[in-house]
Amino acid sequence: MLVWQQNASLKPFNTFGMEVSADWLVLIQDSGDLQELIRDARWQTLPRLILGGGSNILFTRDVEGVVAVIQTKGISTIEEKEDEILVEVQSGEVWHEWVTYCVKRGWGGLENLSLIPGSVGASPMQNIGAYGVEIKDVFVSLKALHIVTGAERVFYHEQCAFGYRESVFKRSEKDQWIIASVVFRLSKNPVLKMEYGDIKMRLAERNIDQPSIGDISEAVCTIRQSKLPDPRVLGNAGSFFKNPVIEKVLYQNLLVQYPAMPHYPVNDEHVKVPAGWLIEQAGWKGRKWETCAVHDRQALVLVNHAQAKGSEIWNLSSAIVEDVLKKFQIELEREVNVY
Repeated sequence: MLVWQQNASLKPFNTFGMEVSADWLVLIQDSGDLQELIRDARWQTLPRLILGGGSNILFTRDVEGVVAVIQTKGISTIEEKEDEILVEVQSGEVWHEWVTYCVKRGWGGLENLSLIPGSVGASPMQNIGAYGVEIKDVFVSLKALHIVTGAERVFYHEQCAFGYRESVFKRSEKDQWIIASVVFRLSKNPVLKMEYGDIKMRLAERNIDQPSIGDISEAVCTIRQSKLPDPRVLGNAGSFFKNPVIEKVLYQNLLVQYPAMPHYPVNDEHVKVPAGWLIEQAGWKGRKWETCAVHDRQALVLVNHAQAKGSEIWNLSSAIVEDVLKKFQIELEREVNVY
């Protein structure tokens, strides 16, 4: 039976460490809990919010209604072949623990996504990605329950409409589904992705010329730990902004004034520009703002230094957006969900 907590603190359930409360809080630990939740009159009549690891949300106020935190666990093999394996993972599994589980078994495909905070269930919503890999590269399907009726539906790859940090669950199907589990296709003979210079550098430092997926995972963890603060020590939600995709014409115009401006080709007409570089060039890296700041090692990360309010972090992000737009004619888009 579900335990409903009234006027409950959400500080333990968001990596920014915002001290906000929810009218009602309920922890979902198995599929039966989900069905019981959906049948409950409070869920049916009050505002609703679903949380996973709370690593991609900024709370600017208390939450009215019901907050459900998905904590379901379980990993099971669906099909295994000589060169690949299909695995179903429950939504409440911690993302990095799932990646580590794969690496230990020699299942390739997720090693570049090591140490990303959050839960498995949130990963397809955001189409999380890092170092040349995105969820869509290994995603097969997911099971979801309709948020009101409890009806179950399977979403296959093409139905998720994955984009850069995007999916159908952030657009037309937003706030309509509770993701219960995700199926991944992983390789027993993986092709390693090492084209990002930082990974190559870390491997070279260790004199590794024939790396394993474990070596890749370890390199990624080392890189992330050197650049990104641990949210258990310094509240943050990882990358706060998306890397903007801009027209190649604008990039070429900017290149005249900023010849060192990095970019990654997207297609014949567009390029992707690192948001962290833009923010740093606009003078924001390491700058403090009331009780929050831009991290001094990674300008993409906004941090909670001392009991900051969500509104302070929002105001900081708005000032950054304004300055980058003024300097580069590029409008940054927030990756973090703001409540």
